[in-house]
Amino acid sequence: MLKNFLEYIESKKLFSHRQRVLLAVSGGIDSVVMLDLFYRAKLNFGIAHCNFQLRHEESDNDELFVRTLAGKYQVPIFVTRFETASYAEENKISIQMAARDLRYTWFEEIRKNKGYDFIATAHHKGDVMETFFINLARGTGIRGISGIKAKNDKLLRPILFSGRAEIENYATKQQLEFREDSSNASLKYVRNNIRHKIIPAFENLYQNYSNTLIANIERFKDIETVYKTAISEKWTACSEEEKNTVRIDIAKLKKLSPLHTYLFEFLHPYNFSKEVVSDICKGLDTNSGKQFFSHSHRLIKDRNMLIISELTEKENATFSVLANQTSLILHENKLDEISLKMEYFAAEEYKIVNNLQIAALDADKLQFPLLLRKWKAGDYFYPLGMRQRKKLSNFFTDIKLSLLEKESTWLLCSDNDIVWVIGYRIDNRFKLTKNTKRVFKIELL
Repeated sequence: MLKNFLEYIESKKLFSHRQRVLLAVSGGIDSVVMLDLFYRAKLNFGIAHCNFQLRHEESDNDELFVRTLAGKYQVPIFVTRFETASYAEENKISIQMAARDLRYTWFEEIRKNKGYDFIATAHHKGDVMETFFINLARGTGIRGISGIKAKNDKLLRPILFSGRAEIENYATKQQLEFREDSSNASLKYVRNNIRHKIIPAFENLYQNYSNTLIANIERFKDIETVYKTAISEKWTACSEEEKNTVRIDIAKLKKLSPLHTYLFEFLHPYNFSKEVVSDICKGLDTNSGKQFFSHSHRLIKDRNMLIISELTEKENATFSVLANQTSLILHENKLDEISLKMEYFAAEEYKIVNNLQIAALDADKLQFPLLLRKWKAGDYFYPLGMRQRKKLSNFFTDIKLSLLEKESTWLLCSDNDIVWVIGYRIDNRFKLTKNTKRVFKIELL
């Protein structure tokens, strides 16, 4: 097995002998075998152990056992204890998900702080098969059934080549001691049901089933590579980045078949579920303004585009512009960036320019400090050239702003009056006239 272990590391280009690897060691047979292989291969490694405090004395004995292993192999060890049950309850997730979140976050902290290049876990072929069935039931698509990767950024699975029988034979031959986790026998966990019931049932039905499944999963990995290439090409053709949004051309999108599959893959990086993707597909021919949400992003159907943006807290603050101020720069978040330049002119010295980025206002009609704020429902102003007031919402509709563009629009106000819808139109009441003596010029940079 040692020879296969070294050949696997080399063939998958997992790491070099000079690099340091942090081994996740629970004390179970899989991680103990991985530890022994690293030791016999004379590799540079340390041990990390998590005590999740879920099995009381048994968990503490596991910790003590792993500490003893570190002494036996004379390697550095890092140990932590988690309040796993409390974390799961606070975050409304399962115990298994809580343990996963906690351990991988901590592993990465140790890796960075202690100078390790990689983290290694003791996943093997059995884990690959179990994960296949779990993801098949969850409906994760091709990426979920293409197996566990041998290398995923800083995370390694160096004994993924081996099966349960090989691991047990190696442990027996090397007379390795290990701990049995009592929870591995409990059928209340989905993974244990698959391990103890589903896979054995298939093995009884089909000879050599496990090897056939592993071979198929390897083929699925190759298929996924081809699949991702095709998805990437269509994504490039259908989408474009603009400022802090991503836009998908609906007309181009609707030409793709199968539409739902393409859209699901397009939106996967933005965490939209398959149910929401189905709703988006149904809404492609509806009126503009419909919104869809994931936990991290929002998608808006806006005329001929789907517009994706990161969720941010709505900005309600106001900012002052003083009479003697020459500039103002705001960088509140990705969507709320604005930079303004202000200066005064004598009316006879100022030449009017046709530029929506510049507002030339009658300085003597302004009440300082001016206020800079976002628009809200009910806002109105008198657009330049008009003597009747107009609701800002109607003005936005007329100039065909998307919902995101509306939300990112700033207003410059004098007292309670809108002076300038910044970047679009000034208010007619504050325009330059033949009676203007001083010009207040403000420019959007």
